[in-house]
Amino acid sequence: MSRKIILMLFLLLSAASVPVAARKVKQVDRRAEKPVPEVEKKVIAVQTAHTGLVLIVHKNGVVTMAHYGKKVLSPDEFMEFNSHQGSAYGNREMAFPTQGGSFLGTPALSAVYADGSRNTELYYVSHDSSAGNGVVTTTVRLKDYVTSLEVALVYEAYQDEDVIVAHSEITNPSKTPVMLYDYASSSMVMPVRKALLTHFWGSWASEMNVDRTVLTHGIKTLESFRGTMATQNTNPSFLLSLGTDRFDENAGEVIAGALQWSGNFRISFNMDNSGRLGIVSGINSRSSEYKLLPGASFQTPGMVWTYSAEGAGKASRNLHDWARNWCIYGGGKINPTLLNSWEGAYFTFTTETLLRMIDDAAGMGLEMFVLDDGWFGSDFPRDNDKQGLGDWELNSAKIPEGIDFVARYAHSKGIKFGIWIEPEMVNPRSNLAAAHPGWVVRSPERSVPTQRNQWLLDLTNPDVQDFVFGVFDRTMQLSSNIDYIKWDCNRYVAGMGSEYLGEEQNRFYLEYVQGLYSVMRRVREKYPDTIVQCCSSGGSRVDYGALRYFNEVWTSDDTDALARAFIQYGTNMIYPACVTGSHVSAVPNHQTANVTPIKMRFDMACSGRLGMELQPKNLTPQEREFASAAIASYEKYRDIVFGGDLYRLSSPYDDPLYSFMYVSKDKSRAVVFSFNLKYTNRDIGGVVMRLRGLDSGKKYTVTELNVDKSCWWGSGKAFSGDFLMEGGFNPRMFKLYESSVFYLEAK
Repeated sequence: MSRKIILMLFLLLSAASVPVAARKVKQVDRRAEKPVPEVEKKVIAVQTAHTGLVLIVHKNGVVTMAHYGKKVLSPDEFMEFNSHQGSAYGNREMAFPTQGGSFLGTPALSAVYADGSRNTELYYVSHDSSAGNGVVTTTVRLKDYVTSLEVALVYEAYQDEDVIVAHSEITNPSKTPVMLYDYASSSMVMPVRKALLTHFWGSWASEMNVDRTVLTHGIKTLESFRGTMATQNTNPSFLLSLGTDRFDENAGEVIAGALQWSGNFRISFNMDNSGRLGIVSGINSRSSEYKLLPGASFQTPGMVWTYSAEGAGKASRNLHDWARNWCIYGGGKINPTLLNSWEGAYFTFTTETLLRMIDDAAGMGLEMFVLDDGWFGSDFPRDNDKQGLGDWELNSAKIPEGIDFVARYAHSKGIKFGIWIEPEMVNPRSNLAAAHPGWVVRSPERSVPTQRNQWLLDLTNPDVQDFVFGVFDRTMQLSSNIDYIKWDCNRYVAGMGSEYLGEEQNRFYLEYVQGLYSVMRRVREKYPDTIVQCCSSGGSRVDYGALRYFNEVWTSDDTDALARAFIQYGTNMIYPACVTGSHVSAVPNHQTANVTPIKMRFDMACSGRLGMELQPKNLTPQEREFASAAIASYEKYRDIVFGGDLYRLSSPYDDPLYSFMYVSKDKSRAVVFSFNLKYTNRDIGGVVMRLRGLDSGKKYTVTELNVDKSCWWGSGKAFSGDFLMEGGFNPRMFKLYESSVFYLEAK
């Protein structure tokens, strides 16, 4: 038998031994490929007053990113731009990279189709721009010509603030569902061989600590999977210093980003082998695969971007301007100074306690009194944190006269009144938990994990949304004199499960946040003028998604002035001081047991929205006198803190004398804060501070506030902005916890 015949017999026998199913898999799909139409090559420029993002549409329909940074006067010159980057491994500068084709990096979009296919390749269809009210919106439409999936990339360019907010809109025009496994808001790619990432980490009473990491090859990811309280451990924001391993406030290229989302998030930084950095940011899709039904669309939250050629300080100021003008509910208006009852009374109070605290608040010159936890619960009185949450009836044993009586008393003293609620939560010991066990977030047939003795209500359920809105609504009906609501949230998601969602449990993390936002929209429709604070066990819901509905945040439950130096330094890198609730509390501090002078406590609190968190009757006469003086002087300059430009002069991490200043937009006024966080050698003398942001040609009278004897020889005198910015300002501060506030006014 010839070798040829033997070989043919062997191949036939081998094929017969392969299972039929396996042979079918190996069959070639000979369906005709769907052609991608060739398009005209073009440049798409998304520009603000000083920054720009440039996309290139190639003839084959692929859209790539060519530039994000300083505004290019002739963006069309990118038409022939060649990055010289190899594409052998598919690592092109995709504007919105997908899982599919030859791309091998971190996808902004990955999907699974009805036939099991996992490939998505997006090509250009069209784009358009519209302008109005200082914003230019550019929409770039892409399509997968095999699956028909459509993606719109939307860029809102805020002209004066130099901010671009990007989001994506994914549409399924097919007749079968599409499962989305990744659905980012934004993707950026840029040529950079070195970059320093500044990001934020923390825990309860220690939020927004600063970490700095030099990005190396590979992937660095910032993410949260807490469901609620999403920003306690990691904040969905960052600053990126380009081309350097050093952080600089005043020089160098810096990109800053922040996600508008109050739930699970993921921001990944991929430094690849070709010298490019890809940044993909959006909702964390872990355990949140999204079924996009036929004809349906899904819109991702906004990713806020800004670029600075003048260091990190300018990037922060851009974000602050945008937040006050476009994002924060109420536009960053001045919120009242206040006394909060929590650390002064906790759960133990009577009507008399509250009335005397109101008297003290009014007597010191504060503008509002806020009644914190403990005012509700009838069958399960809220005398501790173990019961009562969910039962929002008045605890008449504590306040038999009613909330309206207390609120009217506050107004009779010339101050506003606020009250605390935590409507997303329920204690197991409550009438609500007994009446509606199906409203509790829980995994079937498993025990419900408790945090702070409480459970989480299921905001994916419309009935629960109605209840949560009703808590706010009924609380407001307790008195026509309620001006302020403190909305708290004191636990994260554990043992996730929703009776309402049934088999669609993957929708929970998404729809919880959407349910919260839906409630807040209803709140704002009915109560547009009520001041609402976003509190979440302190600073665990500090993000630009929540701030669309809230006037301010409770920065941290840690009220220690030393700790707040670090917490507020990190917070105000991204979020403006106008949202930063900052309170003077008793010593030893209830969180840290630290003892700081009352002047330092006031000076630190006055760098945000000033409040007090103590029992005023425990203050000495001298402390009360100082408090009244500090509150009065704060009212003189707080408009600069709320609406001015922040300049960080030093860092609490790197310098024992931590200093920063706010400058009014017209540069006519400024306020400078300094805190000595470490004893220094007396022989050093006055520390030279180079002030920033002043008009070099103006003369400023410089006055130290709230002291009998100034720490600077020039207090009360007038100096040129040039002198103050070039080394003439050198207050002498060497003792631990010394602090100063200097007020500058141009004459």
